[in-house]
Amino acid sequence: MKLEEITVKAHIQGIEPDQIVTVESVTFMGSDSLNVVYRTQSNALRERMLFRSDEPRLSFAQSGCPWGFDASPDEFKLATEAIRINLAYLFDSMMAVHTSNVEPLPHQISAVYEAMLPRQPLRFVLADDPGAGKTIMAGLLISELLIRSDARRILIVAPGSLVEQWQEEMEEKFGLSFSIFTREQDGQSKVGNLFEKKDLLIARLDQLARNPDLQDKLKQTSWDLVVFDEAHKLSAHYYGREIKETDRFRLGKLLGSQTRHLLLMTGTPHNGKEEDFQLFLSLLDSDRFYGKFRDGAHKVDVTDLMRRMVKEDLLKFDGTRLFPERRASTVNYRLSDAEAALYHSVTSYVKGEFQKADQLESAEKKNTVGFALTSLQRRLASSPEAIYQSLRRRREKLSRSLEEDKLNLRGQRAATSAGLTLSIGAAQEPDEEMPSGEYEEWEDQVASQVTASRTISEKEEEIRILEGLEESARSIVRSGQDRKWDELSTLLQNTPEMKDERGRQRKLIIFTEYKDTLTYLKDRIVGLLGRPEAVVVIHGGVRREERHKVQELFRNDPDVRVLVATDAAGEGVNLQNAHLMVNYDLPWNPNRLEQRFGRIHRIGQTEVCHLWNMVASETREGDVFQRLFDKIEVERKALGGRIFDVLGEVFEERSLRDLLIDAIRYGEDPSVQARLFEKVGWCA
Repeated sequence: MKLEEITVKAHIQGIEPDQIVTVESVTFMGSDSLNVVYRTQSNALRERMLFRSDEPRLSFAQSGCPWGFDASPDEFKLATEAIRINLAYLFDSMMAVHTSNVEPLPHQISAVYEAMLPRQPLRFVLADDPGAGKTIMAGLLISELLIRSDARRILIVAPGSLVEQWQEEMEEKFGLSFSIFTREQDGQSKVGNLFEKKDLLIARLDQLARNPDLQDKLKQTSWDLVVFDEAHKLSAHYYGREIKETDRFRLGKLLGSQTRHLLLMTGTPHNGKEEDFQLFLSLLDSDRFYGKFRDGAHKVDVTDLMRRMVKEDLLKFDGTRLFPERRASTVNYRLSDAEAALYHSVTSYVKGEFQKADQLESAEKKNTVGFALTSLQRRLASSPEAIYQSLRRRREKLSRSLEEDKLNLRGQRAATSAGLTLSIGAAQEPDEEMPSGEYEEWEDQVASQVTASRTISEKEEEIRILEGLEESARSIVRSGQDRKWDELSTLLQNTPEMKDERGRQRKLIIFTEYKDTLTYLKDRIVGLLGRPEAVVVIHGGVRREERHKVQELFRNDPDVRVLVATDAAGEGVNLQNAHLMVNYDLPWNPNRLEQRFGRIHRIGQTEVCHLWNMVASETREGDVFQRLFDKIEVERKALGGRIFDVLGEVFEERSLRDLLIDAIRYGEDPSVQARLFEKVGWCA
């Protein structure tokens, strides 16, 4: 408009930003400038000089009103909805519940809105039983923090096999688009650091823990919330007064220092050692849990740092139990005469090698030799096939090693093969951080070749013993004698719970410790059921994509009835379409019992879950397990089913693994018998 068009009482836009003003007086100051006195919408009287250059932005307000109704109604509604949603949390304290695609249960709501959200900053362990839906709780927490503008940058760290599952659940249930960290994307990032670029990110635990370059990049970032899934893997241990920190634990310390909120999620937070639990909690508060508590002085108070609810305490909104009953039974079997003879021969060999290992100067080498020997003992309990293959591989590798030793020592002056000391080689302790596939392969290598023999004559004698043991094991394998399999076969065929209404085998998961036994069981079960497609397997060597495919087959294909698995399927896998499980081999870590059972005893399970633990009578480790299960049954009845929470107290001073080794090495010693009886009710 032109300056000449501005008159008294006119309503003009463009004089004041985003306002319509009313002109009170106008005075030309020459031909190209105009002095204007006007009132604003707040009735303030102001004065301003306008020039020809201002004309393009000046205009009359339509109808003389400071507002109008001619804007796009769709855009107006969109804007008001955005403002409403942005402020909704002030009026709806559970906004994430009402905007997500989930129907949370009472314990999930209480975890998020009573236990976690009120804590500022949040440093917390969410330790509800496996299968209680902790991923849903984490998703609700993340959504609520985002809605309340209390978090923008969020990092989820999970085992490699679970990152895709996390991404899918965050997208499908909460509409949150998380990216999965990859080295390719990191290399293509313009800023050279994907951690800085992405606000919502999921990363693989071991990829971060094992790569110093990625940790250097993490040090350059800050986060509002970091979530660790399967956080019990962030372990550290006391050796005397010294602390041995794993790479995963150090990663937890690093990210804990880079974030305001830290959430550790695990269904098995306590491994039975109070001092290790204290180290785990130091990830949340390093000052409070600094140093080692004096033995027996006190236990860690976690009431303000951890929420743990066992399945027996979880209820629906109507007050009924959320989870069906879980029933554990022990299947005892007696070894045949040939199997018993092999058991005693291998156990004597293991005891003798332990005594030789005690003479080694290096504690590290002692530990590695001890690990190799206990692995042999566990394979002996697994199956004739497993111990035969293990003895064969060990004899072959020690024989090759002996030839190399002789070749290396040939020609040395004054050397006699009977008295020359050999190098055992660089020993290392079992790496708890290895992915399941690498760990199974590494354990097989250690069991096959690590020895306490220090001279050529000692190694030759050990090989002669192994040849005899191998021949005994081979004869049992060829004879087809296997009382353990006979008992499982009877269980599969004669147990009513195993059959559906049509007489078909119900969906069943069988856990074993070793791939040799897994392959052996698959062949046996296929022969029993008569259909190769009825049995699928998962072990550490199965690639992640193939593992997911096998899980989907077991869940959805009616022809697939049995899954045989190692502990590669023991964490983060949802298989509640089955309600039957057999522990063909028992783990020497009691937490794995709950991790395994948690695969079927999960939210959504409607059937009573049955677990059968197979235990060999008249063996030392079998006696320990039998007495342990008897004690757990007494505790279960006394505590209303909370059987797994008592395991930490049972093994607080010595782990189950240590007790089993004691039973194997010193089972005849009355003092050892007394200690074992005190812990698990064991008697010879």
